[in-house]
Amino acid sequence: MKKIITLLLFGFCAFLNGQTKLNFGYDGAGNQISRILCINCLSKSAQDIVEPDAITQNDLEKFFPEDVISYYPNPVREELYLQWELTHDNFVASVNLYSITGQLLRTYQLNNSSNSLAIPFQQYTVGVYIVLLSYKDGGEKSIKIIKK
Repeated sequence: MKKIITLLLFGFCAFLNGQTKLNFGYDGAGNQISRILCINCLSKSAQDIVEPDAITQNDLEKFFPEDVISYYPNPVREELYLQWELTHDNFVASVNLYSITGQLLRTYQLNNSSNSLAIPFQQYTVGVYIVLLSYKDGGEKSIKIIKK
């Protein structure tokens, strides 16, 4: 019986190693242009792997061009410092502090001349918090903060 199980296990391993694979080819837009059945093929050879060119600053697209937000430290112990620079006459109208459960803990109303804020964290317990910056134009930006 042990010989049969050993023989079956060996045959199963050999079957897994010799399975067929499908390789797909795509054009620049991401459309599938070829499907090749490869029997007992290995992974791509070093000739087939193409390294991307160096990424330049012009290739990077910012999520919101007007957002230049700095915050430190994260994780925070006593006080979180926020600083921002916005363009196109936009400004941060309010900053809300939420617990990870969504409970509003504190709201800071700001004027258009403010470009920084210090949020005290001494009174809050250890955990994860969300800081939500609301802009004059209706946009919002959220930041995850860890309290130690």
